[in-house]
Amino acid sequence: MNLDEIRKRKMLKLQKQMQEQEEEKEAKKKFEAKKKLLMRKILTPEARSRLANLRLTKPKFVENIELQLVQIARSGRIDLPINDEQLREMLKQLKKRKRSINIRRK
Repeated sequence: MNLDEIRKRKMLKLQKQMQEQEEEKEAKKKFEAKKKLLMRKILTPEARSRLANLRLTKPKFVENIELQLVQIARSGRIDLPINDEQLREMLKQLKKRKRSINIRRK
């Protein structure tokens, strides 16, 4: 193997990685767009506003909630659209499930 062959292989490998990253970004954008469209159908404007405000402080938590809302809506287990009051109730229930960690010092 000479130096040119090694460079070509390395270059091809890097190009392939960049292409895969671009494809992942594109797929993620499409997924986010679909999810946003579904959220418009699932939630009332007030409920969407509440989630947007909550996203500023707890983005991972909101991401999980959105995925759960999509699953619930697709399964037909709840009447649509979900209003602000229903969303608040769901958030309270999810918050209760969350474990708290207490550190005790002696």
